[in-house]
Amino acid sequence: MENTYEDIFTHVLPALESKKSEFEVYQYDTVTEKDIWKYCVTKKWRKQNVLSLSLYQIVNDVLSISPAEYMTFEQIQNSRTANWFSEINQEELHLLLNSKNEDK
Repeated sequence: MENTYEDIFTHVLPALESKKSEFEVYQYDTVTEKDIWKYCVTKKWRKQNVLSLSLYQIVNDVLSISPAEYMTFEQIQNSRTANWFSEINQEELHLLLNSKNEDK
């Protein structure tokens, strides 16, 4: 029987829970085990086939994540997907981007 992402997630859940607890020590209370898993799949293993990694490699990668490393990744992801001008209409955006400094 071939392992799936869900099987591997279940096997490494204790390591993910441990890392989540470590993040809580640093006041990152909103990070979940699934967030850490998503980080690993998206960032740490983006060029690797997770299904071919050894269990010890996966656990080592999970336990080696620093809170700063994770938060930097999250900030970059959020800035890529954020719509900075969602509450500004087109006229305001045009004025903001095209107006010259008229105070001078």
